[in-house]
Amino acid sequence: MDAKRILFITQEITPYLPESEIATICRDLPQGIQDFGWEIRTFLPKYGCINERRNQLHEVIRLSGMNLIIDDTDHPLIIKVASIQSARMQVYFIDNDDFFYHKETVFDENENGFEDNDERAIFYVRGVFETIKKLRWIPDVIHCHGWLTALAPLYMKRMYGDDPCFSRTKMIYSIYDNAFQTTFGKKLSKKLKLDGATDEDMKIIHTPNFPSLTKLAIRFSDAVIQGSARIDPLITNYITKCKKKSLPYQSPENYITAYNEFYDSVINSK
Repeated sequence: MDAKRILFITQEITPYLPESEIATICRDLPQGIQDFGWEIRTFLPKYGCINERRNQLHEVIRLSGMNLIIDDTDHPLIIKVASIQSARMQVYFIDNDDFFYHKETVFDENENGFEDNDERAIFYVRGVFETIKKLRWIPDVIHCHGWLTALAPLYMKRMYGDDPCFSRTKMIYSIYDNAFQTTFGKKLSKKLKLDGATDEDMKIIHTPNFPSLTKLAIRFSDAVIQGSARIDPLITNYITKCKKKSLPYQSPENYITAYNEFYDSVINSK
C-alpha cells in the first residue's frame, strides 16, 4: 500500500527563521509525521532574511520559470530547496524578487504589515499549488499554518477545484494566536475574484482583517485545528457555527500523535 501524503504550507519554520510557536511546530511536526510513515513536502516563503549560502539553498531549475499573474501583472516563480539533515527532510522555498526581498518576514521593523502582504499571500499559495502540480505529487492532506497561508483553502476549492491533482485532497487549517492589526489590502476582493472567487465568497472578507481572513480559511477548509492554547472566541464560535470537523488545542508533548490520528479521521470522513 502506498504511503499517505501530506503537504505542509507554513508561514514560518525554524532553523530558517527564529523560533516561535508556528516555526517550532512546523519544524517538528513534519518530521514526526514522517516517522509515522507519511510522505511529506514542506513549503516556506523565501524571505530576504533567509541566508541562502548558510542554509545551502539552491534553485530547482526544472520547477522554476513559470510566471504567475496577479492583478494583471506577471511575477516570475522561483523554486529553491534545502535540507534539514537531522530530520531527513527537505524544505521547498517560494521565491520572487518583487515580494520576498524584505529583510523582515511579514512585518517591517516597526511591526507594521507590508502593503503588499495580500499579493505576497496570493503568490505564495499559488506558487505552492503550481509547484506541486509540476512535481506530480498528489497530497492526501494539505495542512496550512499561519495567516499568510489563509488563502490556500479558497484557492484549492475555487481555482484548483476541478484539477485532478487535488480532487480528493483534504484541507486542514491551523489557527494560531498571531493576529495582525492592520487590514490585509483594500483591493484583496478584486484580486481574488480575478482568480475565481465569487461575490458570495467575498462577503466574509468585506473588511480584510485577521478575523475575516481566518473565517475565510475556515469556511473553505475540510477541518481546522486550534494551534494555540488561546484563540479569539469569535473564531471559536465561527468554527462551531460552520459545523467544521475540529481538533482542540493539544499539548506540546502529545500533539504530533494527536495530529496523526486527526489526519486519518479527516481523510476517512465524507
